[in-house]
Amino acid sequence: RIRLTSAVTVLSSEDPVRAFQQYATLDLLSDGRAEMIVGRGSFTESFPLFGQDLRDYDSLFSEKLQLLLQLREEEHVTWSGRHRPKLTGQGVYPRPKQDPLPIWIAVGGTPNSVIRAGVLGLPLAIAIIGGQPARFAPLVELYYKAAAEAGHDPSTLRVSINAHGFLADTTERAVEIAYAPFKATMDRIGRERGWPPQSRAHFDAERSLEGALIMGSAQEAIDKILYAHELFGHDRHLLQLTVGPIDHADVMRAIEIYGRDVAPVVRKEVASRAEGAAAS
Repeated sequence: RIRLTSAVTVLSSEDPVRAFQQYATLDLLSDGRAEMIVGRGSFTESFPLFGQDLRDYDSLFSEKLQLLLQLREEEHVTWSGRHRPKLTGQGVYPRPKQDPLPIWIAVGGTPNSVIRAGVLGLPLAIAIIGGQPARFAPLVELYYKAAAEAGHDPSTLRVSINAHGFLADTTERAVEIAYAPFKATMDRIGRERGWPPQSRAHFDAERSLEGALIMGSAQEAIDKILYAHELFGHDRHLLQLTVGPIDHADVMRAIEIYGRDVAPVVRKEVASRAEGAAAS
């Protein structure tokens, strides 16, 4: 039953035909459990690697997304654009088991990207990897507004919040395991992009209820996800557990805690709140 998805497929520097074929293959092998999350990409190293011009940052994604959606709808595709050789009715195989194959739009905070997802009626995945989640709430409102104005029923759309974090039996244990690799990874990225080294004070602030990190015990994760649900009313909360190298046994324990101790409580509470709202 576990869904199989990417973090973000950087479609701007990927070939939509090849990406569609790969996920269609995964969908067939998994008996219809695959999905794609595609975005423009906050990391740009892949653009020069594949001969793309960063000045085409937005047009690359717009054009390739249009082709990807056409590939999803049509077995034989006729298409032409600026950034890829044209298609003249060739068949694209394999075809996925799911019809349609789910395609989410990933955003990191750009309003135009949120509007694009709403206008197309595609599910939205918001990456919140720093700062206060509350500042992203207007983006969800903008998404639903754009979808409604484009003629989509907002009640049929889905929103995912994607975050960093780690879980253990106690808060102290989670921090002990995850802080050093998390800091090392963020500092390495920071050196490449001109960010200052991450301080422990900043890390601890991100662990607070209003911060972006889900880092600690099961109860802390429950509290933070429910807090986020009050902000967004979202359908899914994806948690990246390994920001930097962490021992496999510790990762497996974190997954167990998330699935056994966190998810059922969150689902029950969200359902209870929904019933209460409906009754009132």
